[in-house]
Amino acid sequence: MEIRGKTALVLGGTRGIGRATVLALARAGARLIIPWYDWPEDVQSLGDALSGMGADHLLHHADLRDPEHINLLARIARDRWETIEILINTIERGGMPVVHGAYTPEQWDIEIDTTLTAKWRVVNKMLPLMKVAPEGVVVTLSSIAGLVGRCGPAGLIFNDGYAAANAGIGSFTRTWARLGAPSVRVVELMLGFIETRHAVGTRGWGLLSEDQRQAIRSHTLVGRTGTVDEVVRTIFFLIQDATFMTGATLCLDGGYLLGGEDIPPLPGSAGDLDIKLPPEGEGPRPQASSSSTQSGIRRNT
Repeated sequence: MEIRGKTALVLGGTRGIGRATVLALARAGARLIIPWYDWPEDVQSLGDALSGMGADHLLHHADLRDPEHINLLARIARDRWETIEILINTIERGGMPVVHGAYTPEQWDIEIDTTLTAKWRVVNKMLPLMKVAPEGVVVTLSSIAGLVGRCGPAGLIFNDGYAAANAGIGSFTRTWARLGAPSVRVVELMLGFIETRHAVGTRGWGLLSEDQRQAIRSHTLVGRTGTVDEVVRTIFFLIQDATFMTGATLCLDGGYLLGGEDIPPLPGSAGDLDIKLPPEGEGPRPQASSSSTQSGIRRNT
């Protein structure tokens, strides 16, 4: 999909990954609708940045937990731009155990209402508007919390309600993909520990001890946390290039889900091959013979 000239609705677009996505879309020539609820100082600075870029944009105050606010947002988008071609769904609320401690009923409700219910309401409302356009794409950000829950090194960062809410996004993605077909693609981008989202730049990350932070990095196969830029580039890939992908989940977690488990060597020696290669241009095809070494595949000349 070509981004220039398209209308993009970005939820959670005033801070962190959402803000970086908004600015990247503006540079790519998209028209932007950015609903916001809190952090007014970030809203002001984002508006100034977009105006300085000459971007066609609308910052609209809305509580996306309220169906009437979502209805109004849809009417504004339709009246101003007729349709929406890109929907980036980044809103969430996740109380980190290391920050908030034990659950309160209010904390549980805000996590479920924002991280799950608001996403569901917005996409269901916007899909008919998106189907007016020849093509469209929905990218919903979720978290590996939906798979790992409150356990292991992540247990001080992921809360139960937040994990349960994220577990539901995959099911919604498959339903939305069926509803949007054939013109609107819907994909889930499942994130691991990313700066400004569970890692560097968050309150919870700062409250962890260095040993606790290192445990998370060590559980991640690439040995580090992710960057905002890596997420934005992946979002752009899903918008522009992944035109045959819908109803799917792409995991961007640096291998956290695969971490914490060692691969033991195979019993005995049958699994190791000693590959004997003749000098280049001479001799028959290589033959494999068993070897008792643990060095894997060897090249003998």
